[in-house]
This record gives sequence, structure tokens and C-alpha cells, in this order.
Amino acid sequence: MPETTNKQAMKRIAVVRVRGECKIKQDVEDTLKMLRLYRKNSCVVIPNTLAFTGMLTKVKDFITWGDINETTFKNLITKRGKLPGKKPLTEQYMKEKISLGFDDFTKEFFNFKKELKDVPGLKLFFKLHPPMHGFERKGVKKQFSMGGALGYRKEKINDLLMRMI
Repeated sequence: MPETTNKQAMKRIAVVRVRGECKIKQDVEDTLKMLRLYRKNSCVVIPNTLAFTGMLTKVKDFITWGDINETTFKNLITKRGKLPGKKPLTEQYMKEKISLGFDDFTKEFFNFKKELKDVPGLKLFFKLHPPMHGFERKGVKKQFSMGGALGYRKEKINDLLMRMI
């Protein structure tokens, strides 16, 4: 459950791993595994809580994150949601298992009534393509505020995710 009680302050955050596995300290690697960011160009959607914020600041040199909106999340779950055996997530499967379609599930998810783990068999991370037209101009070693790809990017994460889906 989210740690804060104010629902308007609560948002969902999309986290994308930007850098690969080479030359990582053990504690950073463990934090990335706890976030389920196993490979480059993978994504998770988490609540904006204090515990997750601490984890994000620990691995800020390997990821980018920001506030995801409902339309981007719906595209993410419809196009990149996977079941075991690399099977795609379908609307029919959602209606069978939790009796909600993609639209209803997205609304409930953003109101913190449902979680991704409520869909049985759904993988809790998304494998994405590399972004069309690449990352930002200064590459994957600079912070977003300095023209790079790393760190917090507020609402602009939606643009990046749409290029990666």
C-alpha cells in the first residue's frame, strides 16, 4: 500500500533502464533487480512512495524516470504486456481473469484500486525497443537536465515511452 494518505499527491512513475550491465557495483545491481529492471530498455511502473524514491536516487546513473499518464500506460500494457511463454496480453484474457478491459483496468490502476500483480500471469516489467531517433543529444552518461538521458524527466517520460513502444 502507498505510504502517503493524500491520493492527489500519489502518482504512478514509469522507470526505464537506460544503461547496461557492465561495471556495476553490487548494491546498485541489487537495487535494479529489486526494481525488476533486469536489462537495458526495460520498464516498470511503480507508485511514487518514499521507499521507491530512495531506490531511484541510488540507481539514478543507470535509469530515467517520470510521471506516466493514463494513455501512455494503456499503450504500454496493450502493446508490450506479456504473459508466460512470450504470449501477448489480450483484452479477452483480461476479461476472463479479472473481468475488466484495458480501459477500466487503467482507470482502476491510476486510482490505486488495482495493481499489475492482480492480473494473474502478467509479467510485472515491460521489454521495450530502443527509442526511435535515439536518446537525447548528449547520450546515456549525462543527466536529463544537462541534455542527456538519465535522471528525472517529469512528464517527458511519456514522449520517450511512446518512442520505445
